[in-house]
Amino acid sequence: MNSSMEVLDHVRLNFSPSGLLFLNIALAFIMFGVALGIKIDDFKDIIQKPKSAITGIIAQFILLPLLTFLLVLLVKPSPTIALGMILVASCPGGNISNFISSMAKANAALSVSLTAFATLSAIFMTPLNFSIWGNLYVKFHNNRVAESLMRPLEIDQLQMFQTVFILLGLPVIAGILFASRYPKTTAKIIKPLKTASLLFFIIMVIAMLSANFDHFKRFVHLVFFIVLMHNALALATGFLFSTLMKRPRVDRRTITIETGIQNSGLALALMFNPKIFPPELELGGMAVIAAWWGIWHILSGLTMASLWSRKPLFA
Repeated sequence: MNSSMEVLDHVRLNFSPSGLLFLNIALAFIMFGVALGIKIDDFKDIIQKPKSAITGIIAQFILLPLLTFLLVLLVKPSPTIALGMILVASCPGGNISNFISSMAKANAALSVSLTAFATLSAIFMTPLNFSIWGNLYVKFHNNRVAESLMRPLEIDQLQMFQTVFILLGLPVIAGILFASRYPKTTAKIIKPLKTASLLFFIIMVIAMLSANFDHFKRFVHLVFFIVLMHNALALATGFLFSTLMKRPRVDRRTITIETGIQNSGLALALMFNPKIFPPELELGGMAVIAAWWGIWHILSGLTMASLWSRKPLFA
């Protein structure tokens, strides 16, 4: 299995500067739409009721990257697949987590608070986690392919920080400020804007992957069960840790969803950025992991939300 996976380590992605620009604009646009639903009071809730929020933050930014690293050592996938898993685990929660939390009859206010905090924290935590666990993987793996992938990241770590700040930080800050300054306008545009931005983003991701669709079609079966295993680990991390911390059932649902729904769109935007991952690198495994994650975590999240919404007595 591992030898067949290694074929992905030698797949060079097709980069399009114009496609990257549109993908970045789409991601920034969708984060602006998410931020319109975030209020300053959401951050006050984290301060006033900190235990559940801290539990969710630890699960997402500390435990998930750590456990992903251990999973990579256990499963022993090829280097680009391993680094793709670490990159996805380093990203903040996905933009649909609030919708899934509402559907699951979870704590919607906590979900919004965690999304707000995680998105802003990701400016620092995503580059930091990927650098720490990616470099540790290289040392444990002792593989030339992995070393060649990590070397430019050590040089361009500041570039990753800048990219995450531009794609997440600025749109979220702009959205929060817009919503607080123009509440009536926000109330009118928030629903159609969120729908439009999500559709726009899906179209842009499809367009970005279209140049590499043959790679995705040929190799997705190699990562199918790895992504299922990884996503199950993420969901279990949120649920078990929040249970250990004796959080209320409604909060456990939220923390589970926030930990299990990752912003794989950000991972794709980062790996398609030639200033972070130079085009001459062969990143097939990373792209296929992020692309399949983007599909699967929606399916798993909606399935879990559907079950929880029907059986509210079960945490």
